[in-house]
Amino acid sequence: LVEKNYVYGDTKQEVNVYVKVFTNSPFLVCMDLARSREEVIDPTYLWIGPDGKNLEGQMYVNLTETGKLMVMGFKASMSGAYTCTLSHKIIETTTQEERVVFEAYKFMVYAYREADHAYHVFVRFTTRECELAANGQFFEELKKILNNIISDLTCHIIESSYKCHSIKRPKQGLLHELFVSFQVNPFAPGWEEVCHQVPYDCEDATNMRVQEARERIGEFFNKQTYALKHEFQTVPTIHYVDNSFSVTHIDSCRPGFGKNDITHKNCASCCVVCEPGTYSPNNEVTCQICTRPRVKKYGARSC
Repeated sequence: LVEKNYVYGDTKQEVNVYVKVFTNSPFLVCMDLARSREEVIDPTYLWIGPDGKNLEGQMYVNLTETGKLMVMGFKASMSGAYTCTLSHKIIETTTQEERVVFEAYKFMVYAYREADHAYHVFVRFTTRECELAANGQFFEELKKILNNIISDLTCHIIESSYKCHSIKRPKQGLLHELFVSFQVNPFAPGWEEVCHQVPYDCEDATNMRVQEARERIGEFFNKQTYALKHEFQTVPTIHYVDNSFSVTHIDSCRPGFGKNDITHKNCASCCVVCEPGTYSPNNEVTCQICTRPRVKKYGARSC
């Protein structure tokens, strides 16, 4: 149960906690919610980290006297099982007899990153014929224009292509159209330098830039519609097909991270650190299983 930056334990099952890389974890409470609302006599707390070591006195943790644990500046390698043993006394009211009770709480803490966003764009243009030499020149020119519109955002156009198709519409003759597709990508040369100006992690800044790029490109195609209706006496040979602009959102994860909406259903849209025995070498969205799992660490990029 999460409450005001506190995550409570559960004696019956491990509790999954997701921490954005380079940020501080919420406080992990060495009690369940019910126990935290009761009187507890002579409590002691023993926190053990994923490496099996006692966490008391470690530089990267904030451990309170009431047994709450915060892990600071969370890195992928800090992921894993954090276990706490609570011991406290129960005193019989009639006999004043004391006995010590132990309760164990386990938290699985995972580093995550925001997914990197890109956009796949599809547009159509009418042309006079499919064999027209100007089709290819037009396509190259279009790419240059679009790249210029978004270059200051360190975004660029990748995986661009076009095909020409003949189309028969009801009550019309044969038309020819260019089906153009491309991806708006936030990793144009120089993007890393822009990232160095941002504290911590760069996904948020990168995602804002690529969204701005997508909006600018959408605006560009809106203007084509306006220009065709208001500014041309004669319609150009190759021109934009009204309302043909469509966008698909694409996610990718950094190496060592992947999505899994079954294992991590509480963080389904996050890129969660790859668990031991799995790895992600590239910007795909899934952690692959190692054929010979020698990997014992979180966030592996290779087996």
